[in-house]
Amino acid sequence: MDITLLYFEDCPNWKVADERLRVVASERGDVRLTRHLVETPAEAERTGFHGSPSIQVDGVDVFAEPDSEVGLTCRRYRTPDGFQGAPTLEQLRAVLADA
Repeated sequence: MDITLLYFEDCPNWKVADERLRVVASERGDVRLTRHLVETPAEAERTGFHGSPSIQVDGVDVFAEPDSEVGLTCRRYRTPDGFQGAPTLEQLRAVLADA
């Protein structure tokens, strides 16, 4: 399973998402984690970047909301504790179990 963390450098939340993804990847033997720095609006459009951080599993943004826009913005995730800048470990484990 290929997981790609898409982000832009000025986003403070991509490092939290990266830490959580590394934990989940260490728990599974079938995960290849890569990071992709998105630098331009054109690249955001080309990669389907719905804000930083975005998490794609096998090329699909597993947390994309219907009608979410593409662009160089910070992203918020619905979690059991309210909106956060990255999905929780439990949310990541759940989407990877379903992938």
